[in-house]
Amino acid sequence: MVGGATLVKRDRSPVTIADFGSQAVICRILGEAFPEDPIVAEEDSQELTRPDNEDTFREVVRHVKEVFPQVSPEETCFWIDSGRQGPAGRFWTLDPIDGTKGFLRGDQYAIALALIEDGAVRLGVLGCPNLQVTAKPPGEKRGAVFLACVGLGAFQTDMEGKGQTTVRVSRITNPAEARFTESFESAHSDHVSHQGIAKRLDITASPLRMDSQAKYAVLARGEASVYLRLPAPQTPDYRERIWDHAAGSILIEEAGGRVTDALGKPLDFSQGRRLQANQGIVATNGLVHDPVLEAVRIELQG
Repeated sequence: MVGGATLVKRDRSPVTIADFGSQAVICRILGEAFPEDPIVAEEDSQELTRPDNEDTFREVVRHVKEVFPQVSPEETCFWIDSGRQGPAGRFWTLDPIDGTKGFLRGDQYAIALALIEDGAVRLGVLGCPNLQVTAKPPGEKRGAVFLACVGLGAFQTDMEGKGQTTVRVSRITNPAEARFTESFESAHSDHVSHQGIAKRLDITASPLRMDSQAKYAVLARGEASVYLRLPAPQTPDYRERIWDHAAGSILIEEAGGRVTDALGKPLDFSQGRRLQANQGIVATNGLVHDPVLEAVRIELQG
């Protein structure tokens, strides 16, 4: 499914035909497989159905028809909006195109789906179409799918579901040997504080910057050891959206790592569409988590 036209949402973030189409298709499939389960997803059809977006809407329906040929425009909107339900007990959360700006640049993005029960992630799936299947050699085949289920481990396949391998976090114990991964966009996290934390830990490697939960994927398979996402200075009270971290967090934990907020608290996915009880994200290989948290604490206290 191609990206096509781009709309700008009320929060000034971009959304594409692929975002809407992906959400419609996945919500339709989930609704048929698990009719009792609510779905919490990023997009809704409100912007799409405005009169000045008629051509974009037509393109979304056309692409959804590639999967479900008999779909109507009304059904497409229904499937998109089925992802607007509130979380309670057991539910799915979906980001149909995580890292839309990366998608538009032809860089990293992900399709992220997770199952949550009573505030805890039970299963997560990340599709990363532009991520190399292996880190080396450069130019290796691209397109990786990651799957993690609580208590069963974390795995990777190619986009065809072949070549399944177990993924494990790095075994680095000295924070100075660690490498950060962080958001490509400085507006999404506090790069300056991240640099200060790296300095406190004597980390000299340059950060690996990329869009989307592909950051969780490279951390899970040991290409980085620390992922930081602290609120940017201009938005200190920002709380993360659940679909931006649910699938990635269980991937790290099942790969042997650890994920908390900046204060060391477990992530609580029972608070609605955002992680209202948490501030920031700290994900590591587990072995360096405590010294990283201490560096974060000192940095935040200024």
